[in-house]
Amino acid sequence: MEMWLLSIDVSIMCHIRRSSWVTFLMVYTGWLCIFTRAQMKIPPETVQKWAITLSEQINAIASKYSGAALLQKKLKDVESIIRIEDVDGSRLVLEFSEEIERMLGSKMKSVKRLADTAEDADLYHEFNASLKFDYFNSLLVNTMDDEGNFIELGGEFPLEENEHFNKLPVNTLMSDIQVPTNVYNKDPDILNGVYMSEALNDIFISNFQKDPTLTWQYFGSSAGFFRLYPGIRWTPDSNGVVAFDCRNRNWYIQAATSPKDIIIVVDVSGSMKGLKMTIAKHTINTILDTLGENDFVNVIAYTDYVRYVEPCFKGTLVQADLDNREHFKLLMDDLHVKGEAKVKKAMKEAFRILADARANGQGSLCNQAIMLITDGAMEDFQSVFEEFNWPDRKVRVFTYLIGRDMTFSENVKWIACNNKGYYTHVSTLADVQENVMEYLHVLSRPMVINHDHDIIWTEAYMDTVLFKSKAHSLLLMTSVAMPVFSKKKETLSHGILLGVVGTDVPLLEVMKLAPRYKLGAHGYAFLITNNGYILAHPDLRPLYSDGKKLKPKPNYNSVDLSEAEWEDTEDSLRTAMVKGQTGTMALDVRAAVDKGKRPLFLKNDYFYTTINETPFSFGMVLTRGHGQYMVFGNVSVEEGLHDLQQPDLTIADEWTYCETDIDPHHRKLTQLQAVVRYLTGKEPDLECDEILLQQVLFDAVVTAPLEAYWTALTLTGSGVDEGMESAFLGTRSGLMRVIRYAGSEKRVGKKFLTRVDKENLFTVDHFPIWYRLAAENKPGQFFFYVPHDDINKGRNTFVAVTSVTVTEGKRTAIPGGKISVCHSLSSEI
Repeated sequence: MEMWLLSIDVSIMCHIRRSSWVTFLMVYTGWLCIFTRAQMKIPPETVQKWAITLSEQINAIASKYSGAALLQKKLKDVESIIRIEDVDGSRLVLEFSEEIERMLGSKMKSVKRLADTAEDADLYHEFNASLKFDYFNSLLVNTMDDEGNFIELGGEFPLEENEHFNKLPVNTLMSDIQVPTNVYNKDPDILNGVYMSEALNDIFISNFQKDPTLTWQYFGSSAGFFRLYPGIRWTPDSNGVVAFDCRNRNWYIQAATSPKDIIIVVDVSGSMKGLKMTIAKHTINTILDTLGENDFVNVIAYTDYVRYVEPCFKGTLVQADLDNREHFKLLMDDLHVKGEAKVKKAMKEAFRILADARANGQGSLCNQAIMLITDGAMEDFQSVFEEFNWPDRKVRVFTYLIGRDMTFSENVKWIACNNKGYYTHVSTLADVQENVMEYLHVLSRPMVINHDHDIIWTEAYMDTVLFKSKAHSLLLMTSVAMPVFSKKKETLSHGILLGVVGTDVPLLEVMKLAPRYKLGAHGYAFLITNNGYILAHPDLRPLYSDGKKLKPKPNYNSVDLSEAEWEDTEDSLRTAMVKGQTGTMALDVRAAVDKGKRPLFLKNDYFYTTINETPFSFGMVLTRGHGQYMVFGNVSVEEGLHDLQQPDLTIADEWTYCETDIDPHHRKLTQLQAVVRYLTGKEPDLECDEILLQQVLFDAVVTAPLEAYWTALTLTGSGVDEGMESAFLGTRSGLMRVIRYAGSEKRVGKKFLTRVDKENLFTVDHFPIWYRLAAENKPGQFFFYVPHDDINKGRNTFVAVTSVTVTEGKRTAIPGGKISVCHSLSSEI
């Protein structure tokens, strides 16, 4: 059902006079609190009489100041122009998924244009070892020396605050270059790569013009530099260091390599003590950081015997999700050196695990590799490779020689070179990062040679590194990326990866394509990956408060759908969505509102389908009852516009009535301003949701009498009852009307229904608490509750809510509105 809802917000104040025995009493959802002096006994009949009297008084206040009867009469009068329609969830889920598919498809086309341009630019670029090129270094732009001249690589770079990019100062006419502190910013490889990639500037701008909803576009070079559009001023950390290296980012690693099974084999013999062990642990952690959800891993330690770092994972591969990677890192602290190294046993165990995975169709079913971390290999190990890996060499072996001692370097090098791997010497902690990254280039060679331009999508993440540089806000996003290869004939067989291009997609913008008003009070939409992890879900709360700052929770991006939809005890929904199926199912669920204080028992219908050309699946929920119907009514634009512009009326600013992010001139408009300008013909080019506009115009007209009713109450001779604070109404179209009976200096709930009071407003994620509670209450009756939120810390405010109905033929629906009154009582008996 759709609904209009009525609520009353009542604030109770304790007024004490010494001459009385009873100072105050309070009714809260059916129970009565009495505060008396201990020596007085009150008969139960008297208490019951007080309760009935107070209940009648509060209900009378609710009826009087809400205007619910007036709204019900108005709806009765307009029933002849109202139609009630069933919501077809199976059709709706396909419509939403197609919209999302079109949006994500446009991002993929933008990335493809970047990749093609970068490859063509490299094809016609001749490497020049003595090239001199003064580019815009994002760390140095707009920096002057003591004489007032711009420093080298820090020329004048105009920056202007931009609404579309989180109000950050950016340059939408040009990109600039970020180089990590540990990379020389004038290295010939850097200069040639930057010069070659200048061709991307025009494509960045062209992409943004074709698709104004694009956010950050970028090219991460295998040489280490990061070209970002629009250009920004990069902020280093407190030590002046720029640690950000694009080659370590998940989007780069996933695009540069295929899914992989990795066994890390680490030497913990006595010779590995001290600094060697520290370097080895750092190497393992760095390798783990290069893995993602599509990879599988295990870690084996060896001396004269083999042991698994995590005994529970013995003989198998585990998904390299964030939880497992962090678990392995913690276990690194428990590694202790002793004994003599016998690499042969460890390598046999590693090969056995990988062979079993291949035979049983487990793991990534793609690349397989062993990472050997040791300070030397003395024994005869050739027989292991002859038995397990030759002649096909299905498993690549990468070797990391730890420490300064080079005595056994030839043995370690031989292992890598004879098993299609790569050998590196890691003598200090500073060497680890660069040396570990080399294995990614080797694994990318088959893709480069075969020219497999696979587009990848990342899991949900918050780029807190970029956020510190003021280039991203703390919003969940996903990235779409694509590898860039060298097409030069002379190096084609070498398989040279030039880098990765990509763009970020805020998941909030994706979920706006499933409008809240079509899903109802308790309905919602969600998005998951093909690994079952949540990309977007109203119950996914990735941030926590650390003092006045918001920070990401640990493992926020590896929350499984089964953790949010826990009533699906058989994992039927999760399994079907992971498999990319289309279907529907029903579940009895217990939903919590008001910060978990109030349960709602609902019957939900789930609809789900896959998003083509992506690893994502989309789902949505409709609740039986009010989620099954939508109410439509026709009014003229002129009539609706008049009522829409009344001072007591607002609409949900987080919803998309009109798309204001396409044209830069529209970005400063509120949704209400955009709607009015579109309907008056001042902005005919705005893209608006015609169905939602029709609903909000109808709601504005039907609820208009309440403004006059509420205003008349404030003008009566007796005035407004003491303590009455507010009355308000909300409809399914996101429309709200609010009247404040008391000034801000007298109101107890000073922040109630203000911008900071998200729980009581229409947002992208949810309908207001009072709306959802009224939806489950019998229409025409008031439901009273005390809010449990930061706005009502003193527990001295309560709300009364009700809903009204509309009938068409034999069907009765709640058309979508709630009215509320806030009252402060001072009672003495």
